[in-house]
Amino acid sequence: MDANPTLDQLQVFLAVADTGSFSAAARRLNRAQSVVSYTIANLEAQLEVSLFSRSGPGQTRLTDEGHALLADARRIVSDLQVMRARAKSMKQGLEAELSLAISNMVPSEALAATLTDFINHFPSVSLSLNTGELGMIMNLVSNGRATIGIAGAPPRADDTLTLEKIGHSFMVPVAASTHSLALVQVDKPLSRIDVREEVQLVVTDASGITQGRDFNVLSYRIWRVGDIATKHQLIRSGLGWGGLPASLIREDLATGRLVSLKLDAYETGEYPLYAMRRTATPLGPAGRWLLEAFHRRLSSCPSREDMQQMLNGPQDFSKAAE
Repeated sequence: MDANPTLDQLQVFLAVADTGSFSAAARRLNRAQSVVSYTIANLEAQLEVSLFSRSGPGQTRLTDEGHALLADARRIVSDLQVMRARAKSMKQGLEAELSLAISNMVPSEALAATLTDFINHFPSVSLSLNTGELGMIMNLVSNGRATIGIAGAPPRADDTLTLEKIGHSFMVPVAASTHSLALVQVDKPLSRIDVREEVQLVVTDASGITQGRDFNVLSYRIWRVGDIATKHQLIRSGLGWGGLPASLIREDLATGRLVSLKLDAYETGEYPLYAMRRTATPLGPAGRWLLEAFHRRLSSCPSREDMQQMLNGPQDFSKAAE
């Protein structure tokens, strides 16, 4: 009987394919490069195909056969991780502690209400909460520093994570009511020309995952900040314009401190929210309850029609977070 590839061999295969070299894979796996090379050589011998072309130092590329088998390797490794996680969950009792990583795009009312219910259901479970932007949430979960992460769509694929869409939010371009853009749009909708010379406040992703990628950046003059809270305060102070979560600025819009900008060039679309966790780390009873509670609340957040009503005038959205 032919020997089947082992899980370890497949994981090494994926590491080399993902990192692009044997040396980088060795660093990721904390192994000697010779061990990585030996493992791949054995796997190639078992499969009777060459997985990588080695045309020179640092030039390791997948062969056509390697490309064809890569998807199979990912699927097999993922299935085994699910099996292992299911086995762990069968013997796992109530967690002593949970750690959450939450994006500031998550409506604060839904977060507070969910955590209030969590305390009542699981008073003995300690909870740690981290907040961040963009790729930071993904990093915290990938590195095992957070059990559950809730954020927007991951900026890159990660086969070690399980993702589930659980709700949505909206980004709205706004400025202080005293800002020049608010005064200009009294007479006409704003164009890209109107905003390109104005300071636009943009959140920088400290994780580096989205480096080189900007979202809805329309101005030539850009101020980069480290978090949504700082961006919110600076926009309220009239120092620039930018997009903010609709859930964060409801009161500002209702009181007239901020105004939404009629700017067609800015993509004011639904911002999907995903729950993420490590596939190999199953959730216990408290974690599963928490994920379901977030799903229930975030999936009933204001719709596009609700958001439009909010932008057109004061509106009570408290029911959406109950």
